[in-house]
Order: sequence, then structure tokens, then C-alpha cells
Amino acid sequence: MSSYRSWLAPRRNRLILCAVLVAAPIAVAVGAPLPFTVLEPGISVNTLGSYQGAEVITITGHPTRHTEGQLRMTTIAATLPNYSPPLSEVVSAWGNPNKAVVPRNSVYPSGQSVSQANQVNQQAMQQSQEAATTAALDYLGLSSSQVKVDLKLADVGGPSAGLMFTLGIIDELHGNGSGKPGAAGDLTGGAVVAGTGEIDDSGDVGAVGGVALKTKAAARDGATVFLVPRSECTDAEVNTPKGLRLVPVNTLDQAVKALEALQGGGAAVPSC
Repeated sequence: MSSYRSWLAPRRNRLILCAVLVAAPIAVAVGAPLPFTVLEPGISVNTLGSYQGAEVITITGHPTRHTEGQLRMTTIAATLPNYSPPLSEVVSAWGNPNKAVVPRNSVYPSGQSVSQANQVNQQAMQQSQEAATTAALDYLGLSSSQVKVDLKLADVGGPSAGLMFTLGIIDELHGNGSGKPGAAGDLTGGAVVAGTGEIDDSGDVGAVGGVALKTKAAARDGATVFLVPRSECTDAEVNTPKGLRLVPVNTLDQAVKALEALQGGGAAVPSC
């Protein structure tokens, strides 16, 4: 975790979020400054691996497979609702392409406290994990009465890890089934794939916000492909890191097919 120290310090002033919905423009009236929240790229976590000593995905009741490559969910870090960044920090962040400054109430509605913000985001994360499990098992034609999926991701909140959770479950249970040499059927083909997107039980992928910062977290951690909700292509294209390929999707099925196409399956790979 040492590579994350710069944006985690001081940790007490940061909340790790999967998604932040930025609903208002930045504006400051003369004599009436607004309270701000500063956003920056957060951690990314490989859903096929472990985080803080615990496996992100644990499956019982069905054989699992060894996977190669990575499927990384991405986050942003936001200053906490009880922290007021000084003017120097706000001005610095405004001029920094790796940060964003937004009105605090666009991140923490109704003046949420730290505990309230954590509760809301943990509830969103739990709902995201339940939807991801349902979508993955339905996609594979498996029953939740036989296959048990346990998802753990400590200290991270919000709904936008849904797509990457779902792909991780599918990869561990089935992969792409191709058995291509060197890929062992992995969805990733051995590559580092990152992404974002809320998912519902039926496998539809929804917009989440913060994608311009999440692409930077993905590239920092070695990703070469970034799955993004199609409606957020424009935001994702803002200062996209060099070498990061944006792949837009609207559904889980599109995401799986795009990853298969990236491995040379003959199909065209969608792009923003």
C-alpha cells in the first residue's frame, strides 16, 4: 500500500468512494464562498485477488478456476464532509488535471456527517455486491441456492464496483470458455483490465461519475484497458492516460464480448 500514501495522507481527511455523482457546477459568489470537496484518483483493487489480507471473491458450492490477469475496480478519494480544504488547496486542485473541486453538497447531500456518509456508501456497496452476484450467476445459468458468493472490500463504499465484481465472479467460475493458448480461458487474456459501472440484477450497466479520475487510477496501477459505461465516454476521454484503451459497454454481455474480442476473437472491439 505504500504507493498510495501520497493521496491517503492525511487518511483522516479522505473517504474512498466507488462513485461520486457531481451534479452541480463549481461557482463562488463574491462574499459567499461555497464549501468544497476535493476529489482525486483513489485505489484500484483486483477483484480476482485479495485486499487487506482477505480474498475479494470467495466462492463455495461450485468448482473455481485459477485465473491470470487482473480485473481492477477503481475508486476516487474525496475529502471528508467535516474537512474544509484551505483556499490554497482548492486553488491548487483547480489547476491540477489529476484532481477535481466540487461543491460539498454534490458529494455529501444534506450535510451528511462522516458516519452518515460511511453508512450510505456501505449500503450502496452491499447492494452492488448483491446485484453483481445475481447478474453473474444468471449469466452463467447457475443457481444461488447451490453457489455461494462472498464479496469483501473493506473501507470502500459506493455502487460502481458492480461491473468488475460481476466479471470477477464469472472469470473464477467459468472464464470465457475459449481455452485459447496462453489465456487459459481468462476474460482478461492475462492483461490488466480496469473499469467502473453500476450493475443491476439483469446485467445492465449504469453510469457512476468520477470516470476522468478513475482512468488515472487504472493507468497508475498498470491497466491497459478500461471498461466504462457508454454514456460516460465523453468524461472518460478527458485527459485519458496514454496507453489506456477505453471500451464502452451498456450491459454485462457487451462487456464479456468486448473482452473476448480483445483477445483476437474476430469481433470488432467497441471504442469511445
